Amino acid sequence: MKPFLSFAVLLLLLSSMLSCSGQPKTKINHMDSVTNQSQQGGGTNNYIKTDAEWKKILSPELYYIARQKGTERPFTSKFENFHEVGTYYCAVCGNPLFRSDTKFDSGCGWPSFYEPISKTSVIYLPDNSYGMKRTEVECGRCKSHLGHVFEDGPPPTGLRYCINGVVLDFKKAQEAEKKYNANH
Repeated sequence: MKPFLSFAVLLLLLSSMLSCSGQPKTKINHMDSVTNQSQQGGGTNNYIKTDAEWKKILSPELYYIARQKGTERPFTSKFENFHEVGTYYCAVCGNPLFRSDTKFDSGCGWPSFYEPISKTSVIYLPDNSYGMKRTEVECGRCKSHLGHVFEDGPPPTGLRYCINGVVLDFKKAQEAEKKYNANH
């Protein structure tokens, strides 16, 4: 019975990976990465750390996904079926990444968004691992691995940012508004 169970789990994982690995209809512009990095200015220096430094700072799970380009198991993220109004931030550096109104249910097992907050929020890199042609998405500030983007999302962009929930923090809109009003 155990070999069958192991095979079933492996089959489930493979099918989940394939659901988020579709071939893009058109090419995503990887040159945006160059644009992102040049627009970041000097702020990225605070986030240049050695592997050992990252390992001390981050939890083992966050380190594995953000710094070693890991993937959390599908359908395990607390943000998969999360519908609060607010903003999603990078859990490593606090960089604003996605607004909740761009989140949608893609059915792939990871939180999905159709648009980042700004062009500098994320960096795009080609990813040809595991025999697939995909586009990796990294945080535009600390260069942590977030997930991948595919060109099978809903309008208006047609993009699906398939993001590991482990690398996301969330702040409710009301909390952010209170903080903003207190400072102004």
